[in-house]
Amino acid sequence: MKSGGNFIKASILLLALLICGSCFADTIVLKGGQSLTGDILVEKKTQLIVDVGIEILTIPKNKIHKYEYDKTVKTELTDIIEPRQLTGQLYHTANLKKTTIEECVEEFSEAVVKVSTPAGMGAGFFLNEEGYLITNYHVIEKETQIEVTVFQKEKNGFEKKKFKKVKIAAINPFVDLALLKIEDLEGTKVKYAYLGDIDRTQVGEKVFAIGNPLGLERTVTDGVISIRNRAFKGLVYIQTNADINPGNSGGPLFNLAGEVIGVTNMGYIFFGGLGFAIPVNYVKHFIENREAFAYDKDNPNTGYKYIQPDQRRNKNKLKLPENKDKQN
Repeated sequence: MKSGGNFIKASILLLALLICGSCFADTIVLKGGQSLTGDILVEKKTQLIVDVGIEILTIPKNKIHKYEYDKTVKTELTDIIEPRQLTGQLYHTANLKKTTIEECVEEFSEAVVKVSTPAGMGAGFFLNEEGYLITNYHVIEKETQIEVTVFQKEKNGFEKKKFKKVKIAAINPFVDLALLKIEDLEGTKVKYAYLGDIDRTQVGEKVFAIGNPLGLERTVTDGVISIRNRAFKGLVYIQTNADINPGNSGGPLFNLAGEVIGVTNMGYIFFGGLGFAIPVNYVKHFIENREAFAYDKDNPNTGYKYIQPDQRRNKNKLKLPENKDKQN
């Protein structure tokens, strides 16, 4: 009976291995000639973390001859390794698999919103399900009447939901960031984006932005990182050739894992391919120290001037009538 039980256990284990082998399709070939098939969970600079079905393996890259992902298998962006929200913080981070722009847009476009004021509009993105979101300071500069439009997927497209009870939680005019909170979600479940790591980005890496240029909602533009650290007025920016126009301001710059690596805020509208984004490490610092930047309506700050959102930049200035009775 004992040998029969061991045989059954071995058969079950073999069956499990065969099933797992058919489920996973990423291939790793070692320098010694051995190969294995599994699910590459995390790709780091010096190692791969691989799920082979019955165990999680850590394989040093200096032992690997080559490895490749199975492009025929749809990557599940929701299969996140160690998603985390630090205690007391408002944002989430995670190690996400790199995939395609199409799949990233499908998964994370709902996290991007339109931010409107009487003077113009821009973009923003949710940090969590509580309604906290990031945008540019210059999108809401000198405005307190703020409206946020959320785009939620429905069977026949997207449904727009507008929220008018929006609180300014913190602002930093000198880095051009603002933290907002929707206070009237009333049970509406929102999608949020994950913040990436600027140190893991590379020049030439593909990126894409989602925003509302000139009021054209949910517009996607793509390009590459042209320069990781372009100095401008004492700050460092990500330079990209993805089109950044008025209305993109405050929106996310994503990598191909769907992680936010920057907040778009500047661009040369007469020269295509010159866009700039605030690196995500500035965003994290701003959020982590939000109490220092807490908004106080009685003590407004004035910062640098940026490309204005759509409508504001075209707004006609009022002209006072000449005083014909003025004496010389």
